[in-house]
Amino acid sequence: MNIKKYIREIPDWPKKGVNFKDITPLLQNPEAFSHAVHSLTAPYKKNKPDVVVGIDARGFILAAPVALALGASLVLIRKKGKLPYKTISIKYNLEYGTNEIEIHNDAIKKGQKILIVDDVLATGGTMKAATMLVNKLSGKIIGISFLINLTFLNGQKKLHKFNITSVIDY
Repeated sequence: MNIKKYIREIPDWPKKGVNFKDITPLLQNPEAFSHAVHSLTAPYKKNKPDVVVGIDARGFILAAPVALALGASLVLIRKKGKLPYKTISIKYNLEYGTNEIEIHNDAIKKGQKILIVDDVLATGGTMKAATMLVNKLSGKIIGISFLINLTFLNGQKKLHKFNITSVIDY
């Protein structure tokens, strides 16, 4: 199935010069959404993670069914101030400023196998910060999986030491 046809491009959003990849048409089509989840899950059927980590916010949509399909628990990495329990956080640079994400301090146990899932790999800053949070909790990252990889932005360079998979490459 060609799920790329379910990705809508929005020119000049959220700012001029950006072609935003809108995944909502894919989510609205059960067959395409199911295919996307299967594609994200397939590489990890044999070496199953203990935990699937989803990144705020669209990563949650994909990480939840991936975790269920793999029989893994689900952990959320959120923007600063959105988690109710004790957290650890990390600040990181974006191409237009800084951001901060956090995770509950008891979300991952030492040595657990971790798969991190997000919707898009762009410049890699958010995912790099997410890997640092998982490492602070002594999780063992077995893979990073994206629905979309914007290869022309070279985000994979920041994540070169990890096993990266993506369903769609632009």
